[in-house]
Amino acid sequence: MNKNSEKFTLAGGAGLMEGLLDHPQQAPRGIALVAHPHPLYGGTMDNKVAQTLARTFVGLGYVAARINFRGVGASDGVHDHGQGETDDMALLLEHMRAQYPGLPVALSGFSFGTFVQSQLAQRMAAAGAPAERLVLVGSAAGKWAMADIPADSILIHGELDETIPLKDVFDWARPQDIPVIVIPGADHFFHRKLQHIKSWIGQLWQGDAAPAEQAL
Repeated sequence: MNKNSEKFTLAGGAGLMEGLLDHPQQAPRGIALVAHPHPLYGGTMDNKVAQTLARTFVGLGYVAARINFRGVGASDGVHDHGQGETDDMALLLEHMRAQYPGLPVALSGFSFGTFVQSQLAQRMAAAGAPAERLVLVGSAAGKWAMADIPADSILIHGELDETIPLKDVFDWARPQDIPVIVIPGADHFFHRKLQHIKSWIGQLWQGDAAPAEQAL
């Protein structure tokens, strides 16, 4: 949990979901949804990469929301292989849009969370309300049926990722002509490399100049 994270609960398709909300110091310029790695392999919303994504978006002026997927922590239900998790992330999207109407929505995720967010982005586009932009770290290409993503998506991957080989990410991104940012020496969990995630997102984010980063 980041230092100033606010806990909340939300009704999901399998019961209550527990979540965390991180606020910028000023009025938010957008909403960022963060999806955590695979629940059956220890993934939670407190994962270090998920926390880094939330902190990064708060530094960019976004209100960042995370939930524990089904069966994780205090969230009800059991793992649903991505379908139920995407449904629950869509409910979080509705909740955040109701709380902050009219704001653009960015989607971000790590590992299994990238699969969930790629599916949600596809749903949003089909509904005529696409995401502002995607940030996918350790994309689950080759392990999950990743949906095609917008051309301006930010893909970050570790050179030495032992869980999702870099080759699989290239094979998925190549037909879409989307660049992949490769962090030299980084493993799947970006041990001692988390600062590069924050740095690259900050450099590549488009729109109004971002406010000064805040400590959480």
